Amino acid sequence: MFLRVRLKGYYFIQLAKKDCRHFIKDAQVKDVKRLSEEQWLLLLETVTAMADENPRFERNLFLIATLESLFLRISEFSERPDWIPVMGHSWEYSNKNWWLKVYGKGRKLRDITVPPSFMSYLKRYRLYRGMSSLPLTRENNPIVGKLRGSGGMTARQLSRLVQEVFNYTYETMKKQQGEEIARKFKEVSTHWLRHTGASLEIERGRALKDLSEDLGYSSMATTDTVYVQSEDRKRAEIGKNREV
Repeated sequence: MFLRVRLKGYYFIQLAKKDCRHFIKDAQVKDVKRLSEEQWLLLLETVTAMADENPRFERNLFLIATLESLFLRISEFSERPDWIPVMGHSWEYSNKNWWLKVYGKGRKLRDITVPPSFMSYLKRYRLYRGMSSLPLTRENNPIVGKLRGSGGMTARQLSRLVQEVFNYTYETMKKQQGEEIARKFKEVSTHWLRHTGASLEIERGRALKDLSEDLGYSSMATTDTVYVQSEDRKRAEIGKNREV
């Protein structure tokens, strides 16, 4: 670590001591913004019911299921000047293994594993749009299309679809169980869905290396720092069993 020091009009570089009090590293419990499994299932149940009642919400259901189960950032599903996510970016490789190609941060392309449990949401959404149940080779339809007009949607437009469900879930829970329980859905953002999906995968025993590649991190250390430390609640519960 270096310090820049000015002396008589000149700048000098000083090497700071490693034990300097200004460079203390915090290794304490960090609060990762995510939903619990129970809250996630409640959100999914709510948006599914919305889509069952009104087909207008089929996009909302598909988008929320995708962001959580494929660990996507909202921007990675949006139309940008140099990239439009299309249905043809999904493909089956072998043994019914499906993949999705994503253009992520840092102008990097990555392939994400698509679990079988997600395929029912993909098929449902495609049938709603009048497509075949599974993507076809070189299919150029936007993954999430507009109700009016052509082309894909911006990150802001996609965020509105997700926020609409958050708001509905909050109001529903507030009426049924009160403000205290419903408050989480007032705080939640689209990025929480990515954190939720990844955290739940770690709880289920997913290997960090595989998860890091799906998330788009170049190092497992990032996944470990961001997501493994989010399981401190479980660590605290286990720690209660210690004897003096």
